[in-house]
Amino acid sequence: MIYQIKIALDGIRPPIWRRVQVPAEMTLADLHDVIQLAMGWEDCHLHEFQIGHDRYGVLMDDDFGSDLDADEAEVRLADEITREKAKFRYTYDFGDDWRHTLTVEKILEADPNVAYPVCLTGKRACPPEDCGGPWGYESLLEAKKHPKDPRCAELLEWAGDFDPEAFDLNAVNTRLQPPRQPPCS
Repeated sequence: MIYQIKIALDGIRPPIWRRVQVPAEMTLADLHDVIQLAMGWEDCHLHEFQIGHDRYGVLMDDDFGSDLDADEAEVRLADEITREKAKFRYTYDFGDDWRHTLTVEKILEADPNVAYPVCLTGKRACPPEDCGGPWGYESLLEAKKHPKDPRCAELLEWAGDFDPEAFDLNAVNTRLQPPRQPPCS
């Protein structure tokens, strides 16, 4: 089975989102990789999934992350999500607090001619890493509207040539095909 999932970044207007199709048998750890690659994150920060009242992530030897219910590498998507229209959360970078709502739009039969995972469509570029969450991102967008304002110069220099409207479906699908190595792992 294949799950068609809409990944929407919360708290951002206009919306930033991706629509992906993934195997129902993949683990939440694999889904984390898909989200990182589809959205354009760099996988340099901690994350977690919340499905109902349960929280899943990378279990660690120390106390950090010990309040998780299970290791995401041990949990298959199909074991936790069994119906269309189900929603769950994914949070990335607890400092910037990027919250995503994941909605299972459809559960489909696999197409033997499609290499999964695949991104079907999306809108807008993912915010730059470490920009300060939705509030910092809003400041960056405001600075881009006033490039000659000296108060904006440092922020614009830091962001470089970031284009908030950019989305390249072919680039996303190239990243999703093996071999995949996140840049910060």
